[in-house]
Amino acid sequence: MEFIDCKEQYRRYKTEIDERMRAVLAHGQYVMGPEVVELEQALVKYVGVQHCITASSGTHTLEIALRALGIGPGDEVITVPFTWISTAEAIALVGARPVFVDIEASTFNINVDLLPAAITSRTKAIMPVSLYGQMPDYDLINTLAAQHGVPVIEDGAQSFGAEQRGRKSCGVTAIGSTSFFPAKPLGCFGEGGALFSNDDQLAAKMKAIRTHGGVQRHHHPLLGTNGRFDTIQAAVLLAKLPHFEWEIAERAKIGARYSATLQEFCTVPAVAPGNTHVYAQYTIRVPERDQLAERLKRQGIPTAIHYPKCLHEQPVFAELGNHWGDFPESEKVSREVISLPMHPFLAPDEQDKVIRAILNR
Repeated sequence: MEFIDCKEQYRRYKTEIDERMRAVLAHGQYVMGPEVVELEQALVKYVGVQHCITASSGTHTLEIALRALGIGPGDEVITVPFTWISTAEAIALVGARPVFVDIEASTFNINVDLLPAAITSRTKAIMPVSLYGQMPDYDLINTLAAQHGVPVIEDGAQSFGAEQRGRKSCGVTAIGSTSFFPAKPLGCFGEGGALFSNDDQLAAKMKAIRTHGGVQRHHHPLLGTNGRFDTIQAAVLLAKLPHFEWEIAERAKIGARYSATLQEFCTVPAVAPGNTHVYAQYTIRVPERDQLAERLKRQGIPTAIHYPKCLHEQPVFAELGNHWGDFPESEKVSREVISLPMHPFLAPDEQDKVIRAILNR
């Protein structure tokens, strides 16, 4: 049994993927080739925004977004302590200070009620994370941010394809960011990411920053970086994109079945009203997490922990001055979460095996 079955996905889409990759090998434009432009146009249509800028990774996209907003030393950016390190890492890399706000336990997403107390005169952006595959309440977040005159960046690395009240993830904030890491709902065969915006000026800045601060060769009006996207990765995503809605539907079915059968045993993920969930990870909470992981391992069932430590526990962020107890919900869930096998090709008998093992039957 695979935790995420990228091999089966390739077997199913092999003809389309191979044809797309061969086309790149034939024309030889391996970086920022025509498939990159084609993919950006397809993603603009999919998300429902004016601009898409692909880049070399989901971490790089966050950094590019912050740079485009002019955020740097002395500034603060609000995010959550329960996420992968890239979120706060990008903030620190531009010289700004991550300010953590605790999550709500039911969705694992930012607790919007705690946001106002975290906003100061130094707050230059709010960067919520759409963790595990669903979005926090961006209507409330955007309204609060507008009252304080700060932009919102969605870290949608795990939620691409999810919807909130009919609007796609990455299309509801000033800037949306996602990742195409192979394990993501829409993954390539290496690293990749994308930025989304309806703001013409922001999009132009992000496009320039991606390519060393300029769109014309040897002309660099901005301080940029090498965030260019590999053409072969764009080709892979173009081959996968027509199958993406089917995959999302399958993830939803499997997630619903897991929840219906496991809710008596553990805390299953809640789907907030108005949301869909793409289950980048299907994550439950159990007090005896480590014992459960070991029991499943003995039966050949892989699991993962996303994430065993909060960001304020990481040595690199010790200088922020946060302490254990500052973010009780994040701290508690970090010791209880465990992610189960989840991918569109998880067969019913494999689902049964996972469910029986967890229920100890």
